[in-house]
Amino acid sequence: MGDEEHGDSLADQAAAWIPPWERHRETSATPVEEAQATTAPSGGEPNPEPPGAVEDGRTLAVPGDPAGAGRESVPDRGRSRQRGPAPPPASVLDDAELHGALEAILLVVDEPVAETTLADVLEQPLERVRATLHAISTDYTTRGHGFELRRAAGGWRLYTRPEYAGYVERFVLDGQTVRLTQAALETLAVVSYKQPVTRSRISAIRGVNCDGVIRTLVSRGLVEECGTEPETGAHLYRTTSLFLEKLGLDSITDLPPLAPFLPDDVEDLADASR
Repeated sequence: MGDEEHGDSLADQAAAWIPPWERHRETSATPVEEAQATTAPSGGEPNPEPPGAVEDGRTLAVPGDPAGAGRESVPDRGRSRQRGPAPPPASVLDDAELHGALEAILLVVDEPVAETTLADVLEQPLERVRATLHAISTDYTTRGHGFELRRAAGGWRLYTRPEYAGYVERFVLDGQTVRLTQAALETLAVVSYKQPVTRSRISAIRGVNCDGVIRTLVSRGLVEECGTEPETGAHLYRTTSLFLEKLGLDSITDLPPLAPFLPDDVEDLADASR
C-alpha cells in the first residue's frame, strides 16, 4: 500500500468516527425507526389515522382536520343505559309477627295513626293491615282488657276502657282537674256545628264577644285557623283532630244531631233576632 492510499484510508476512518457522547443518541433512535418500519403496511407507506376516527362509540376529531369540526365527542345516544339492581321484594310477615308489630307501634304513638301509614311502615297490603287491626280490637274486647284499640280521628290508637276511667283519673290527675269554662264549651259547640266559621259569626250566635275564648281554645289545640272568608277576609276556624280524639269520634259527621237539644221555640227566637 502506497503512502497516498494509506492517507486516504486514515481520512475515511476519521470521517466515519463517532464521538462517544454521540453514540448513545444514535443507539436510542434506532428502535423507534425499526418500530415505524414494522407498523408500515406491505406497500411501504404508513397507514394514517382517518379523520373522525371512532373509538368506543365516540367520534374523535383529529387536530387540523376541518372535516372533524363540530362532531360530537359524546357517547352514542343509542346505547342502552345500565340499570341498577331491582329492589328486593317486601318481606311477607306471618299473622303473629304482623300482630305483634302493630301492637308495638300502637303502644308508642301519641296520636291516632292512619291505616295507610301502618301499611307503608310495615310494607304490607292495606287490606291485610286493616283486617288485623279489627281482629286485635275484637280480641281485646273479648278478653276484657283494661284498654281497647279504637278508631278515632281517622286513625287507630289504644285507649283505656271507660269503666276504668275513675282509676286512671285518680292516678293521673291526683285530684287536680282542669276543665273548660261554660263560655269555652258554648263556643266550642258553635265551632263544631258551624265550621268553618268566623269569630264575628260565633259572637253573633252567642251574643257576646268571643275573642278571648277563641284564643283559649286555640291554645288548647281544640280549634285552629283554616283560611279566610273570601268576602270579608276574616279568619275561619274549625275543630282539630285532638277535638275528635277527646270526644272519641272518627270524623265530624259522627257528632250527635243538634235538633233534640234545641228549644221548642227556636224558630220564634231566630225570627226575633233578625
